[in-house]
Amino acid sequence: MDEKRLVRSSKMLSRILRHEPGLAGVVLDASGWVRVDELLAGLAARGRPLTRAELDHVVATNNKRRFGYSPDGLSIRANQGHTVAVDLGLTATVPPPVLYHGTADRHLAAIFREGLRPMARQDVHLSADTGTATGVGARHGRPVVLTVNAAAMTAAGHEFRLSENGVWLTDAVPPRYLSRRS
Repeated sequence: MDEKRLVRSSKMLSRILRHEPGLAGVVLDASGWVRVDELLAGLAARGRPLTRAELDHVVATNNKRRFGYSPDGLSIRANQGHTVAVDLGLTATVPPPVLYHGTADRHLAAIFREGLRPMARQDVHLSADTGTATGVGARHGRPVVLTVNAAAMTAAGHEFRLSENGVWLTDAVPPRYLSRRS
């Protein structure tokens, strides 16, 4: 699979498995899973054929590990980032004392006024390292990294969950737990 097709396929799978399963004529179950054979048949029926080998390649080489197979390999889902209602079954986990969030500087006033909100997604996404946060922020403009006082949030009763691909998830981050990383 050439690089261009790999990127196109990964973006298409993200859209289907996180946001619009109907584009492939599939329905995600309550946990976000869809059978691989149904997904591949749906894609083929809509003029976007993908083989199982190509799907395996997309899953294995995605640098953000966005997708995962069920233990039996018969189903696939996105690891996080859904705008459709799914329950990934992630349990509350104590995070590192500090987490990070990447954004663009044009969003700072609203963030420091309202905090971090999931917007269209189910959760706020946080990272354990500044490099990842910087990369996320750069997708939206000039990147700014915010520090999240996860220890204080945990002490105050906020819950965090860790996705299969290492993204920390929480419902929201109130402004009092945020600071701009210098």
